[in-house]
Amino acid sequence: MDDWTRRVTWPRFSAVMTNPPESVELYCRAAQEYKASDLILHAGEPPVVRVSGSITPMDAPSLDPSDLRAFRKYCGVPESSTDHDASFVSAQGIRFRVNFHRSLGQEGAVLRRISSTPPDIDQLGLPSEILKEMAARKSGILIVSGPTGSGKSTTLASVLEWVNRNLERHIVTVEDPVEYVFEHKQSLFTQRAVGLDTASFAEGLRRALRQAPDIILVGEIRDADTASVALQAAETGHLVMATLHASDAGEVIERLTAFFPEAERKGYLQVLSGQLLGILCQKLVPASDGGVVLACEYMSNIGLTRQCILHGDLPGLRDHLAQADPSESLDFLRAFLRLVAEGKVSEETALLSVPNPAELRRRLRGISSNLS
Repeated sequence: MDDWTRRVTWPRFSAVMTNPPESVELYCRAAQEYKASDLILHAGEPPVVRVSGSITPMDAPSLDPSDLRAFRKYCGVPESSTDHDASFVSAQGIRFRVNFHRSLGQEGAVLRRISSTPPDIDQLGLPSEILKEMAARKSGILIVSGPTGSGKSTTLASVLEWVNRNLERHIVTVEDPVEYVFEHKQSLFTQRAVGLDTASFAEGLRRALRQAPDIILVGEIRDADTASVALQAAETGHLVMATLHASDAGEVIERLTAFFPEAERKGYLQVLSGQLLGILCQKLVPASDGGVVLACEYMSNIGLTRQCILHGDLPGLRDHLAQADPSESLDFLRAFLRLVAEGKVSEETALLSVPNPAELRRRLRGISSNLS
């Protein structure tokens, strides 16, 4: 890298520190300089940053293993832990979500930079009017899904910030770790970190019901206990927002259903069909002009979708998404067709990003023939 890192005098550091290692602070500063989304640290190797989706090594010395051990200790990671999530605020006030891990017996950490200010919901490429309407509801469940690094937390932060600016609500968040820290505006926030303020997502969610919330944010639904309590919260008059790792709306329903024993699924689907407000699935893909662009599949749970969920009809649900009015629901195929037509992503990127590239290719040929 012929850039800022080459102008830095990288010092050597000792193993005993009461503050974060200076090397880590410098790497975090460099990550901010390059607007990197991730900073990847491996003991004995130079640091690496991810900028606009691309991995690039820094022109910096290899990280001393003692520095990484000191950083783990500073972030409160138990010595016996092989995998641990934490949060870190650098000397410049830059917030990071940190995953500590081991690779081939060596220490490693990945720091994801978190914006200190929740983004504007209208600036992210989201179906913002649909999300605002759901966020104004008194009860129900909104689920945001996508792979790691697709911006789920950022999307939910933008929704909550819209609520904060426009509605009087008490919002309780249960996160691992806390990412965006909200400033009270119209709404009041109680933010709780798993492992620090509560034992687990399910326990934090259960206790939140006794904390007079209007809205509850669950960082992730990982198990049947959390899913069950989230449904209970919605049924008792709370608005629940949560994330889930799933690739599309159909898989969200499939994964939620799979949490429960087969004998219980009919009753669970009945409650889910009534309480689910909608699903937003997202992907970050390379943009035509550099950087990344957000692609969204979304579903409002009204009419036919409610019946599909009730009866576990996932093929019917996907067929509906492929034909529904975009003001209510949109599948990834049509989302990428729109992005290609607008020149925001290339055809090659779109074909690599959809589950049915043959159908996308056929539709793209149709667009080309209509333009000629």
